[in-house]
Amino acid sequence: MRHIPKCKTDELKILTFETALHNALIENSDYDISKWLYVPNTYTEYRYILGTRGKNPLVCIGINPSTAKPDALDNTLKSVERIAFYNGFDSFIMLNVYPQRATDPNDMEQSFNTALHNENLKAFEYALNLCDKNSPPGVWVASGNIIEKRLYLAKCLVDMKRIADKYSAKWFSCGKISVKGHPHHPLYLKKDSTLDLFDIDGYISKLI
Repeated sequence: MRHIPKCKTDELKILTFETALHNALIENSDYDISKWLYVPNTYTEYRYILGTRGKNPLVCIGINPSTAKPDALDNTLKSVERIAFYNGFDSFIMLNVYPQRATDPNDMEQSFNTALHNENLKAFEYALNLCDKNSPPGVWVASGNIIEKRLYLAKCLVDMKRIADKYSAKWFSCGKISVKGHPHHPLYLKKDSTLDLFDIDGYISKLI
């Protein structure tokens, strides 16, 4: 299945992260909320969070969500889950630099929706608070070269890094860094790939 945006996100009635989270914590017949965290909890034009429940999640940051949902992970999310487990985490939380759904990143909107981005930042901070309090949160940046698709994506990552700094997050990459210095996308990684410490400050300095 492919998701093509139906409209620009500023034409939508966007749920705040707080409201979307409240709804996601209510029992429903579509999926098991004791296993999944899915915000918003219905398939729509944007997604803040998709992940599994655990005491020590790996927070993964992609570029933008595609069609994945609870009990129907796409190949990228299956890879994220496998690698999280292999590297000692008991769960994963997938967020994205920008939350608009688009299977093909070329379909992402050209203009930047500040309101949607701000709600996405709240989702990111919420995810960091779910991590093991006895150690810094682990954040895997897995954007690949796709971050070059829109100029605003680098700004979004800078804002996420600013929040992560408050939690002394440890940043990771996985797989070979590209010629341009971008961290590897999760899709074609082996299931036994190991996470490597990633210089997020150096990376951002090259992006902006």
